[in-house]
Amino acid sequence: MSKTIEFYWDLGSTNSYFALHLIKPIAARHGARVVPRPFNLGHVFRTHAYVLMDEPKAKIANRITDLHRWAKRHQLPFKMPTRFPIKTSPALRGALAMRRFGKEWEFLERIFAAYWERDDASVAEFEGLRPAAEALGVDVDRFLALAESEEIRQELIAETDGGLARGVFGAPSFVVGNEIFWGKDRMDFIDEELARQGQR
Repeated sequence: MSKTIEFYWDLGSTNSYFALHLIKPIAARHGARVVPRPFNLGHVFRTHAYVLMDEPKAKIANRITDLHRWAKRHQLPFKMPTRFPIKTSPALRGALAMRRFGKEWEFLERIFAAYWERDDASVAEFEGLRPAAEALGVDVDRFLALAESEEIRQELIAETDGGLARGVFGAPSFVVGNEIFWGKDRMDFIDEELARQGQR
């Protein structure tokens, strides 16, 4: 039986940027397939009455310092974007549209790099997703029409609500079997769970 890691992500999540990179060697080591699940944190935050920037200033400052520590440790070109937070539903919907072209993961890598490495906040808009689609060689007009369609909007709602229903409450979150792992710093636990599955 093939192993699956479901990856709940949001472009506006700093930790999703790191998780996108850190999960790949673990998946490769266990021959597991990573299944991306776009998870609309804006909707989730409203559901839980959580306001991101209402946290204490000292906590926010420390979190940013810590993110740079992670970037240095894992040699990732992370930089805190000038415009934060951003609206992420266009990017989330774009990923679902790109799923139709079989290039969802490659699309994620490109939009995360644009925002979290090159300080390019244009990915907060549908039109700003055009360069990623062009680079991946898909029909850009068809891609954008799909991303903006009611079908994809409803699919994003279903993905997000489905995650909430199974107990996912934040991003990044990973689901392996019936186990939920929240955060970029849970990779060791995911590794152990996949190893346990391999022993069955």
